[in-house]
Amino acid sequence: MKKRIVGYRERIDRLIADMPEGTDWQAVLNEHLTQVSFFQHERLIHLIVTVTFALMTIIALGIYCIACYMPMLALIFLFMVLLVPYIGHYYTLENEVQKMYKQYDEIIALAKEQTAVKQ
Repeated sequence: MKKRIVGYRERIDRLIADMPEGTDWQAVLNEHLTQVSFFQHERLIHLIVTVTFALMTIIALGIYCIACYMPMLALIFLFMVLLVPYIGHYYTLENEVQKMYKQYDEIIALAKEQTAVKQ
């Protein structure tokens, strides 16, 4: 997913930077909105998973602190092994989607400019 989201964002960055002649900015805008909605959904799912693992880790830590149940340390370790990559992946999704919001603003300005020139 990281490769896909970063690749898409970089492709749109290049498109905005180069502004090839004959680009239909309204079509680019529509595609961009679709892609952003896909990535927002992915971001929401990963937020839910990350928060769930964080809560399970905190609960396991609480159980360990209250009961001193040694096998709980293994569970805490396993949760942490999963939680750290989830946080990293969610961080990437969040930042890339925020960058796409800025791209949206640039594309909409280009689409409005293109519409004004046609009229």
